[in-house]
Amino acid sequence: MYCTVLYCILSSLTIVTHYLHSLSSLTHQLSTINCIKTNFTDASNLKWKRIEANRRKTVHQIDKIDNFQNLGCPIVRFRSTLNTQYPPGAGRKFAEFIMDLDQRSKWDPQIEDVSQIYPIYDVDAANIAMDFKYGDCKLLGIGYCQTKSNPLVDGREQLILCGIQELPNKGWIIWGTELEEWHNHLFPQDRERHTRAKSHLFSTTLMPNGSDSFDIEYILQLEVGGNLPNFLTTPVLCETVKSMFNHAKKTFSDDETMAAWVDAQEKIDNMIDKHGLLMPL
Repeated sequence: MYCTVLYCILSSLTIVTHYLHSLSSLTHQLSTINCIKTNFTDASNLKWKRIEANRRKTVHQIDKIDNFQNLGCPIVRFRSTLNTQYPPGAGRKFAEFIMDLDQRSKWDPQIEDVSQIYPIYDVDAANIAMDFKYGDCKLLGIGYCQTKSNPLVDGREQLILCGIQELPNKGWIIWGTELEEWHNHLFPQDRERHTRAKSHLFSTTLMPNGSDSFDIEYILQLEVGGNLPNFLTTPVLCETVKSMFNHAKKTFSDDETMAAWVDAQEKIDNMIDKHGLLMPL
């Protein structure tokens, strides 16, 4: 099974490379990153519609493009600036808010399960497949996500190829894209199936903005599944993502919590011998 999953992931990296190109045109922080070159349309030419704008709020700008890529659902962009120090490994910490069940539960009351079910430990293979163009791959694998059922809507589930890239200019990209229907055999086999939701495009970009603040841009194109109209689901999505940013602000502003986390990460990094394709035993 592991070999099958590894082949699935590595064979998908051509799509991921194309996908990372598209992220470089959609995220405003990436426009200054020299190591990423793209032939995609510049983000300023895309028809973004302003949903909210208030510099005093944690999420100070929300925009969307309706029916992006003719997929029937909008792509939504959230921008925030956190006025706190930019810690080492900031991208890995922010990824915990999305990928760690304990952290996710603190801001998303609907989450039932989120986990990396097929991790790939030899991330050097990913760097080779992507020709070292997108920084250093820190995490790669397939994740599973399930939301709770309620009296109005049944639970949803997703199967997502996701990863974390650390960029040369201290920026980070956390990215993900939904796997196709022919990958359904990778769903956990010990539970019943639920209505499939699909994150056609997902990314979080972090970029330091001076010594005591950093910018975050979160982009999501989510097809909720079922027959729920976008005018109902998009406001719920926006409020949920705002909750994530409020939790992130609280966490990054807690010096004691962050100092303990950075210390733990340094110990883990020092303990692990990274033996991959480029660093043989």
